[in-house]
Amino acid sequence: MSLGRKQRIDNGAWLDAVATIEGAVSRAELDELSAATVADIRAETAGKRAAYAWSAGKDSIVLGKLCEEAGVTDSMIGVCDLEYPAFAAWINEHKPDGCEVINTHQNIDWLVKHQEMLFPKDSAAAGRWFPIVQHRAQREYFKAHELDIIILGRRRADGNYVGRGTNIYTDAQGVTRYSPLAAWSHEHVLAYIHYHKLPLPPIYGWKNGYLCGTHPWPARQWTGSAENGWREVYEIDPTIVAAAAEKLDSARAFLKGVRG
Repeated sequence: MSLGRKQRIDNGAWLDAVATIEGAVSRAELDELSAATVADIRAETAGKRAAYAWSAGKDSIVLGKLCEEAGVTDSMIGVCDLEYPAFAAWINEHKPDGCEVINTHQNIDWLVKHQEMLFPKDSAAAGRWFPIVQHRAQREYFKAHELDIIILGRRRADGNYVGRGTNIYTDAQGVTRYSPLAAWSHEHVLAYIHYHKLPLPPIYGWKNGYLCGTHPWPARQWTGSAENGWREVYEIDPTIVAAAAEKLDSARAFLKGVRG
């Protein structure tokens, strides 16, 4: 049985799909799809100033390899000051050559003022992080480099908007975004990573890793409560909670309960 909409899949199903991916997608099928996607990227970017957005998530890792094969070698990543330290270290070690890091600098002080952004209860609320960090960074990069088009790893199977009746659109700020993976299934992405033996960041090995993806730590979803959110973060990196407890009451209360 194939994976469905991302928000309706539990992490165990993702892990099962990873373990059995060769039975779902053959190498021949993947190679055919990859070649067609590379050809599409070449055609769409011909004669244009283009770059791709890399997030260190599974989709963008696949996107980056396909873009490089198609001759698009410039890239960027948007981050903030609320990334997991282990994830930030992985980015520094594995980011594509020449990938420009744009930090939008949301930090604990910002989170104190915007506590509605802490541990969102559903995907719609979590989605508010994208305009704040990724979209802002993409817009800054697009304008600074006078691009014609920026390439994203968005897919319809994730519920992402990629354009109406197409996989390219221009937003109100004049940024043209193109999503060549729009029709790729979850299994296709997992198969590309498997057959090409691509490394993934540590996030995918953590609790609910495939559900939470590469969001900053306050954006971990479906926790049910702030206490559950802090517990998940604490299990991954207790130093984050200790630092947050200096300024956030909910973190301080959780830490007090842990320490008795």
